[in-house]
Amino acid sequence: MQEIDLLITPRWLIPVEPSGVTLSGHAVAVERGRIAAVLPVDEARQRYLPRRSVDLPQHVLLPGLVNLHTHAAMALLRGYADDLALMDWLKQRIWPAEMRHATPQFVHDGTLLACAEMLRGGITCFNDMYFHSEAAASSALAVGMRAALGIIVVEFPTAYAADAEDYLSKGLATRDALRDEPLISFCMAPHAPYTVSDRSFGRIATLAEQLDLPIHMHLHETHSEIEESTAAHGVRPIERLRRLGLLGPNLIAVHAVHLTGAEIRLLAEQACSVAHCPTSNMKLASGIAPITELAANGVRIGLGTDGAASNNRLDLFQEMRHAALLAKVATGDATVLGAHQVLRMATLNGASALGLDDRIGSIEIGKEADLCAVDYSGLEVSPCYDPASHLIYAASRECVSHVWVGGELRVDGGIVLQISNTKLLDAINLWRNKLKS
Repeated sequence: MQEIDLLITPRWLIPVEPSGVTLSGHAVAVERGRIAAVLPVDEARQRYLPRRSVDLPQHVLLPGLVNLHTHAAMALLRGYADDLALMDWLKQRIWPAEMRHATPQFVHDGTLLACAEMLRGGITCFNDMYFHSEAAASSALAVGMRAALGIIVVEFPTAYAADAEDYLSKGLATRDALRDEPLISFCMAPHAPYTVSDRSFGRIATLAEQLDLPIHMHLHETHSEIEESTAAHGVRPIERLRRLGLLGPNLIAVHAVHLTGAEIRLLAEQACSVAHCPTSNMKLASGIAPITELAANGVRIGLGTDGAASNNRLDLFQEMRHAALLAKVATGDATVLGAHQVLRMATLNGASALGLDDRIGSIEIGKEADLCAVDYSGLEVSPCYDPASHLIYAASRECVSHVWVGGELRVDGGIVLQISNTKLLDAINLWRNKLKS
């Protein structure tokens, strides 16, 4: 028999790739942090001698979820500016608060809070856009979570940087310092077309190509953004980006709510990805993104929570449910965006957008063992006829029992292992008092 590190035997297994498959009576063998085999349980027990076995008799095992868009440190601003329009929310509350408080310690503590919340909800990788990415990295590494960190760019000064070149310089220095960390990757992260100049976009496009990095950006989130672009540049934001050479397979367009048919086809032709954030779009009244049309045209769609200041949960189970239900009510077609398609958006599609699909996003031999187990033994998820459908329409993040990142157990019995809740809550309360004052 072959010795391995870990053997997981769930009742059901949804590998995501191949698509639409739910397995029963199968096990996952893990060795040195990677998936060594996916095979029937009886065969696994004959072939392998695991150093640790985890039996999950009422659970479904799936890949770790990928949060394709968030501002993790803004967990400290959860509930700070509710029930406001987007630009009022930004200009009157969020940006002033960040100018006063967005220090490295703020980012560290806020990201640590976000990581604990996300891991508890089955998220093993998040794509972040915020200041002080070195502080965010330290928090992600402290809990053993995977993070794609944004090299953020805006034109105006903040407490973090003075101008666009300063943002780029600091972000690139952090990337150089952390380039050998296996859990950390990077994106270029221009905030939005309305906060970044043509000159800066040119520099970002060059760097993204040279360094082979995704470009992660808010795009076509509101009507006013599009109107302002037309007034200032004579074209809508997507056309402006096309002329500047930013449309392509490495672009992650966040929100993409207000699109024409021609813009949808252009995103498809250029192999762009979309980070769909349905809950934030609803809460800020941005609108309903044309997800079914994007999917029908072949655009890769991942799911994001956005930040906790505009959601207010970092909960991909909620995003999966909202994505499915909004698509159905928006189209008048109850058959669109089925459960397996939505789960793929929350896993492999997000990984692909980040250039990580060769490592994570599905349960396949050779990939890193980023895994999530969901417990179906509770009354609220009983009875279960279709495990995949249950993930979207019945289960919640509270049903997550176990989470592994690279084969290392990070959540056990619903408890995040690498963190002290008491110390974290003490830090959060200090920030709440500062922000209230």
